[in-house]
This record gives sequence, C-alpha cells and structure tokens, in this order.
Amino acid sequence: MKSFFLFTFSTFLLSAFEQAAASAHYDKILTHSRIRARDQGPNVCALQQVMGTKKKYFSTCRNWYQGAICGKKATVLYECCPGYMKMDGMRGCPAVAPIDHVYGTLGIVGATSTQHYSDISKLREEIEGRGSFTFFAPSNEAWEQLNSEIHRNLIDNVNIELYNALHHHMVNKRMLTKDLKNGMTLVSMYNDQKLLINHYPNGVVTVNCARVIHGNQIATNGVVHVIDRVLTAVGNTIQDFIEVEDDLSSLRAAAITSDVLDILGRPGHYTLFAPTNEAFERLPRGILERIMGDKVASEALVKFHILNTLQCSEAITGGAVYETLEGNTVEVGCDGESLTVNGVKMVKRKDIVTSNGVIHLIDKVLIPDSAKQVIELGGDQQTTFTDLVAQLGLASSLRPEGQYTLLAPLNGAFSDDTLRMDQRLLKKILQNHIIKVKVGLNELYNGQELETIGGKLLRVFVYRTAVCIENSCMVRGSKEGRNGFIHIFRQIINPAEKTLHEMLRNDKRFSVFLSLVKAADLDDVLSRPGQWTLFVPTNDAFKGLTDDDKDILIRDKNALRNILLYHLTQGVFIASGFEPGVTNILKTIQGGKLYLKTVNDTLVVNELKSRESDLMATNGVIHVIDKLLYPADLPVGNDQLLTILKKLIKYIQIKFVRDSTFKEIPLTFYSPEIKYTRITAGGSDNEEKLKKLLEEEVTKVTKFIEGDGHLLEDEEIKRLLQGAGTEYTKVTKVIEGEPQIIEREIKKVHLEEAPVRKVQPTKRTQGGTARRRTRLAYS
Repeated sequence: MKSFFLFTFSTFLLSAFEQAAASAHYDKILTHSRIRARDQGPNVCALQQVMGTKKKYFSTCRNWYQGAICGKKATVLYECCPGYMKMDGMRGCPAVAPIDHVYGTLGIVGATSTQHYSDISKLREEIEGRGSFTFFAPSNEAWEQLNSEIHRNLIDNVNIELYNALHHHMVNKRMLTKDLKNGMTLVSMYNDQKLLINHYPNGVVTVNCARVIHGNQIATNGVVHVIDRVLTAVGNTIQDFIEVEDDLSSLRAAAITSDVLDILGRPGHYTLFAPTNEAFERLPRGILERIMGDKVASEALVKFHILNTLQCSEAITGGAVYETLEGNTVEVGCDGESLTVNGVKMVKRKDIVTSNGVIHLIDKVLIPDSAKQVIELGGDQQTTFTDLVAQLGLASSLRPEGQYTLLAPLNGAFSDDTLRMDQRLLKKILQNHIIKVKVGLNELYNGQELETIGGKLLRVFVYRTAVCIENSCMVRGSKEGRNGFIHIFRQIINPAEKTLHEMLRNDKRFSVFLSLVKAADLDDVLSRPGQWTLFVPTNDAFKGLTDDDKDILIRDKNALRNILLYHLTQGVFIASGFEPGVTNILKTIQGGKLYLKTVNDTLVVNELKSRESDLMATNGVIHVIDKLLYPADLPVGNDQLLTILKKLIKYIQIKFVRDSTFKEIPLTFYSPEIKYTRITAGGSDNEEKLKKLLEEEVTKVTKFIEGDGHLLEDEEIKRLLQGAGTEYTKVTKVIEGEPQIIEREIKKVHLEEAPVRKVQPTKRTQGGTARRRTRLAYS
C-alpha cells in the first residue's frame, strides 16, 4: 500500500510539473529533446555531448542542427528523461523512477559524493526527515574539480565547514526549474547566503553560475537539481572586488576617473569583462594616455566592458550579441572551454560571482568606437586609405578636439596606377575624402554639399537603397568616433570639375553628338547649373551617318530635339546607386521613359550596356553608350528620317505613321535663376568703377532700362529682369548733373547679388542747388 501511494504521489507531482512547465525555458528545451528522441521509445530525451568532454546538454535547435556546441563537434546521446527509468525487455523508459527522500534521491541521480558528504557531516538525518527542500547537488565530477586546498579543508572539518558548505547548497522550500526565474535571488540555509538564479532562453539554468545538468528529480521532501560545480559563498559587489584586486589596478584607475566605479557597487545583474593590468600595458602609450586624459573617452571605455545582464560562462553555447552600458554591442561566444569576446579568445578566468553580477578577467582591453579617434576607426578593408592618410601627413591635421568625417574607400579601390601617382596629387585625392565637419549617415540628404579640407564641395545623392557622394556609393560599416564619423565607399571619390558641355567638348568620342546638340540649340542647357543625367552615344553610334543625313536631321529641329532630349533626364542618377537587378524607370525631358538596371556592376539602359558610367560633371552625370537611344512608342512620319534612324538604330523596330510629326519641345524645362545688382554711387569718381563693373559682370543681353534719377524698388527691377527679352541693353547711369547715357553692346548676363544701400531724400546743400546722389540700375 505504501509503495502504491508513493508511486501515485510521484506520478501526480510529475504530471503537475509538466503541465506547469509550459512557460519555462528549461522545460521547453526538454520537451524538444523528447520530440527528437520519440523514435527511441517513451520518455527518452536526446542530448548532445561535446566530444572529448563529459559535458552534456539538452540542446537548442541551433546547436542541434549545427551538430556542435561552442564550435566543437557534439555527439548525440539518448537517455531517460529526468524522473523516468528503463525496464528490462521494453523500449524506452516506460517506468517512473522510484521516489525517495532527498538523501535517497542523491543516490538515484548519481550524486554519490554529495550523498556521502551528507552522511559524514551529519546532514543525512535532516534531509531524510520532514520538510520541503531544494538541494543543488554538486555532481561527482564537480567535487573532483574543486580546488584541492578548499576540498581538504572541508573534509578536515566535516561537522562545521562541510556541513555549512552543504547547507549553502540548500533552500528551505521546493523550487522546480519552472520556479527558478531569471534574476531571482534565493536565500540558502547557511547564514542566509544569497543564491543567484539565472534562467536563460537557451534552457540553461544556473545557480551562482553553476549549471543545472539534471533537474527536477522529485523527492518526498523536496527536489534535487544536480549542478556542475561546488558553490562558494557570495558577499562582495563588483566594486568591492575591483577595489581589492591588485591585478585590476589600471581598470580601477580608469573606473574612478570616469565615475563608473560607483555604478558597479549598486544592486543589479552586471557582467564585467575586466582587463588585467597586463592588458592595459599592451596598449600603445599614446592611445592610453589620450583616453585616460579624456573623461568622455575613459567613461566610454569602461562602460564598453559592462553588460547590464548577467552572463555566466556555462550559459554560453554559441555566439550572441549583447548591448553594453556604453551603448554599442559586443559578441560573446565560446570556443570549446574558452569564452570569446568579438571572436577572440581573451578570457583568463571565468565566473567570479559577486552579489550584483559576475566578472570574467580578460587579457585585452576593448576599445569602443566612441573612445577612438576617427582615423582609428578604419577596419581591415580600409587599411590602404588610413595608411596613406598617415604617410602623407594628413593624420596630424585631424585634431582630437576637431570634428571630421572620413570617406574611406575600400582597399580594392586603390589601383596600382593610383598608388604610383605623385604624392602631391595623391594627397589632393585623399583631401577629397576628409570632410571639415562631423556628419552621420542619418544626417545626409539629397542635394547636400559637403566641404572637404581641400576646399572642394562634394554633392550627396540619396537613393532608395543607396547613399552616394559624387561618383561613389557607401557600403555598410559607418562608425562614429570621438571626433568624427567614418563612412565606407566602393570607389575613390572624384569631384566634378567641368560642366556636361565642357566634358563633351573635351572628349573626341562625343564630337558627333555634340554637333547635334549645338544644332538643336541645347548646348546652353548642358552648360548651365543643374541636376541632369545624360546618356551620351559615342561617335560609333553614328557610323553610316552621311553629311546629307545629318543635314536632314538638323533641318527638322523638332525631331532632333525629341531624339536628343530622350537622352536627358532630370536628376543625377549614379549607376551604383541603383538596386542591383531591379528595373528603374526614369522619365526623360522628351517625355518618354528609360528603363535602367545594373547587372554584374554594369549599367543597362533599355537593354543596352553602358560602356562607361558615372562620369561626374558639375551639373550632372554622363553614362556612355554605343547606340543611339530612341523611344519605342514614338512614331516617325517622314520616309527620309525613318531611313536615317534605321541606319543608326537596329535593336528596336521603329514605328512609321505617315505624316505624323514630332511635338515641339520649348526650352522652358529649365529656368536659370535670374539675379541682379543694384548699386548706389556717391559721385563722378565712381564712373570708372561702374564701367569696369559693367565690363566684368554684365554678360547677357536684357531689355532697355532708362532712368531719370528715378530709384527702382527691388520688386520692380525683378519684374523688369524676368520680362527681359533678347534685345541689346542701354544702361542709364545717373551721375551728378545731367544724366549721361552709356550704350554698350552686351552678349551674356551673369549678375551677382550685391547689398543695396538706402538713399536719403534729396537735400539742398548750403548756398547751392540740389545735390543728386547717383544710382545705377542695370540688368
């Protein structure tokens, strides 16, 4: 009857445990282990054992499918799930393990060393008796790994030291793994010492960073959890440990200087990766002195070593990213028995448990980007750039107190020819990659201009999936340092020097296209400020075009403009700014559409490959093509023109609709800004200055403005200028005495704004006639 009662009671407890465990990570992972082993029979769990060790885990899906834990190959084991046992001749684990008091349960789970020590320390009577206990029982291997001196002291004084040590592993109530919440603190049965519980998403449960390797073994008077190490008392905070640890004196000094040390004395659940003195000594002296002398940088440095979560080493079975108190992240992982930080083995000593967290001693100082100078932010892929900046003396111009932005090309952007250039030219190129101000990625906008330390203005182009500066687009990897940002670019940045028209004029490949542009009266469009993308056919595109053909094209100006303006679109579109493989539709000035995409880093327009792309001009960009573009939906109504176009365009079928005509495209699609200057002169001595100003500044024919001393208001002048035609200008200049008219034939107007000085009302001088002040208004 008693056996039946115990069997029923244990079945009830296990059932209740399983139903309540639905929200606990440990129990979810255990459920997955059951599913993986379902082919082995009832109540079998699949575990992974790290090869070459005795470590076994109920694994996460990630570890299971990788077949590895901490980068080491793991073999699969099948064992009875906790609380079950095998029966002879039957598959799986169909029987419930016998239930006993805590002392007897220690033997059931194989913690025979803990059972023996409970016996000789006189704890046995207590854990066989009445009560409800949780016993975190060290495995036999855990006792073997205990420091030999500590182990000997316990055995030498079993009635006090060993008894107290075992009590430190006990809690005076039953706590199943579902009850062990992450971050909770339990009070042990020895001197109310704290037991810090962590329950991680990967199913690992720790107590003072000791891992539960076999949980929830129900006893009649409690529960037993087997752990992988012997617990030691926890009393001090992280701050207390740092203050007394000689090997952390450099860290202590940095923490005091930055006012961070006090944080580590407060209640919390911190992880500190503590660099030893040796780690600090490895830093270049100049860098260490600069950081320690800068409170902001030293604070960032110390906080970068602190996590606001408690990460015990046994809970880390793969790489994971954690945010530091500094705000950036570190990747904490493992490689076999070793912990890694950002992929590097650097942990010398693990799991120093304190009352408010855990400390791992490391042999390398982690320097966050926020504590680095901007030139120090360059990674392995930007070493050519950063080395050249240092070699050519530009690094010294990046003052620690300044604010800069580095536009760093990838190493592959520097060709051998570039590296062999004269150093003076190379220095100018690098100056184009250093901006005078600190500009983050989220501060860049389309049309923005950035001034370099060399005085050049660089234009910013923002697209759907790319940010580009001049001809080069960014790749991922922007970083912010103490005195600036660094952005990574695919290519060397080449600032524009010439207009679209000048580039066409200076390149013989485009002579035919340019002659047609001139014939269509479009060369002014390509000379003025603007934002254009121009697809330019080379002379090869016009092979077979005779002089007579060309004359026919030129005579039909509407047709010529339609063809040429189909090559021009508003806005600057860089080839590498397009999302690869995706078709982009651009509306041309002619009104038709261009279909663009990039394939294998080559720009394709209307299925024609660009021979050369991203030739930057001050008013746009040129993409070179070897065929003339023509809108497929635009019909031709002239037999002669159709014949000519068929000679040049063979990749599409041109429509013919007799007597159809091309629409007229007036040159109103661009409107240069009109500026004017108003000058007040004080006497005849200014006549020469005024003539000189006219010769230098008045460059466009406008309309006749004649004055008689009348002072035109700003709005009136603007109205006159905006209505100006193409006549010659007569400028009336009013000086003292009778007005004189200076007539000048003028060819082009480019007028700068100048401040206007207000004119006082006319006054008579003492004993004389009225004195008239001089005002020149011209456009």
